[in-house]
Amino acid sequence: MSRIRVIPALAVTLAVTAAPLAQNQSGPSPATAPTGMAAVTPAAKPPVKDDAHAERLKADAVRDVESMQVFTQQMVDSIFSFAELGFQETETHRYLVDVLKKNGFTVQEGIAGIPTAFMATWGSGKPVIALGSDIDGIPQASQKPGVAYFAPMIEGAPGHGEGHNSGQAVNITAAIAVKKIMEREKLPGTIRIWPGTAEELVGTKAYFVREGFFKDVDVALFTHVGNDLGVSWGDRDGTGLVSVEFTFTGQTAHSAGAPWRGRSALDAVELMNIGWNYRREHLPLEHRSHYVVTNGGDQPNVVPRNASVWYYFRQTTYPKIKELWGIGESIAKGAAMMTNTELQPMRVLGSAWPQHFNKVVAETTFANIQKVGMPQWSEADQTLAKALQKELGSNEQGLALKVGSELQGPVRDNRGGGSDDIGDISWNVPTVTLRFPSNIPGLPGHNWANAIAMATPIAHKGATAGAKVQAMTVLDLVLKPALVDEAWDYFKNVQTKTIKYEPLIRPEDKPAIEMNKAIMEKYRPALKKFYYDPSRYTTYLEQLGITYPTVKQ
Repeated sequence: MSRIRVIPALAVTLAVTAAPLAQNQSGPSPATAPTGMAAVTPAAKPPVKDDAHAERLKADAVRDVESMQVFTQQMVDSIFSFAELGFQETETHRYLVDVLKKNGFTVQEGIAGIPTAFMATWGSGKPVIALGSDIDGIPQASQKPGVAYFAPMIEGAPGHGEGHNSGQAVNITAAIAVKKIMEREKLPGTIRIWPGTAEELVGTKAYFVREGFFKDVDVALFTHVGNDLGVSWGDRDGTGLVSVEFTFTGQTAHSAGAPWRGRSALDAVELMNIGWNYRREHLPLEHRSHYVVTNGGDQPNVVPRNASVWYYFRQTTYPKIKELWGIGESIAKGAAMMTNTELQPMRVLGSAWPQHFNKVVAETTFANIQKVGMPQWSEADQTLAKALQKELGSNEQGLALKVGSELQGPVRDNRGGGSDDIGDISWNVPTVTLRFPSNIPGLPGHNWANAIAMATPIAHKGATAGAKVQAMTVLDLVLKPALVDEAWDYFKNVQTKTIKYEPLIRPEDKPAIEMNKAIMEKYRPALKKFYYDPSRYTTYLEQLGITYPTVKQ
């Protein structure tokens, strides 16, 4: 057995903002932003046109973000502690809505028929800037933060093994800093904040678009956790997808006494999977496809009457996604014919368009990234990162020290990869995704290891750096209307000149809001014991009694 060596963290001093309210039974109360931010809608005033004045306002926003480090940290740690899966982010939803209302936003809850989705709004007039970030966790990713080896808080429970607990802190901190300046300067403009509910199921953003929540948005600024501070434009690597469940219906019989009288729906599922895996050899290299059996029958001595299999069909363009989906449907029909079972109407559980990001907005964001730079990592931060990289057999490079010197442009040779339903929004309004450095390089993704940094100073510093960039970029768009015009010129005359958005979801499809319900009902009672209480503990690490960092010797 390896011996454990505990390394004390270097002292970090944070500027203290307002104290949080008292905790209630359903979890920690929302953090409160610094005072002096009355919830009033600014009167219209022409945007600031003097570049020097604009830079001074951006510097004010950066200082304000710095002053809210505790506020940011409390959001990051609180959402980490909830550890909720997609469509069941009830504590996260309640917490964020309370934070936003307390800081002057009006909030429309349950948008697009999704209980844990909302649209928060402050301000009036143009431009309308929508700030979004995902909020859901990963199955079986429970992990003690700051501990550089597998150490689940609750065995088998979900956790933030993708780092989605950090992005809303970036956006809300930035929005409050910008809101303060807009009030003071009486600048027109509207800030909206929304969550990427159930992103791991790619289950909601297409519905937000369908229900019109982005029809008057001028620019969408998305954020996603990463291990660097970056942005890109044009077609991105990775894929879009459609998520489909196939259900077969047969006939029960005694599996031993009269199996010939049964028609097995499970046989149909297995034959579909066999057929798909044989066909896989003849599919393009950039495609990705995977499945899980969601219903394999009731018990072995009864021929299964019902069985279901859930597929992700991923490809790099909308037509190729549709083609892949069609192949899957044809194989399902063949499996039904071979087993004399009935294929039920397919259920679409989620979808995502491939991503394409706006050049003008990316250039604006990148200029601010260059000004902000990477956080100053402590010796403790680097020790945790290198210890985890060693544990996983990755390159022991530690945390990145510098931002990239060049803006990433379009991917020319897309070999496929992951998906994100921000793609649907990116084809409806000028959009970029800001990556902020709250995690560690060299991790597998969708894994317990990706949760280790996400309630530590690494995540806190990365979220603050991201909030600075986000606040500066929002101010650029508010103060310089020409940027918004240029962004739409690119969107209309380059991005969508020959490619038009068509939703992958069908008119009859609805959000699968019941998903993950049973899992969360199983684990939530145990998770509640670990909810972060910022009224009693400075950080979540302190509440858990974890010395930062804890590594194997």
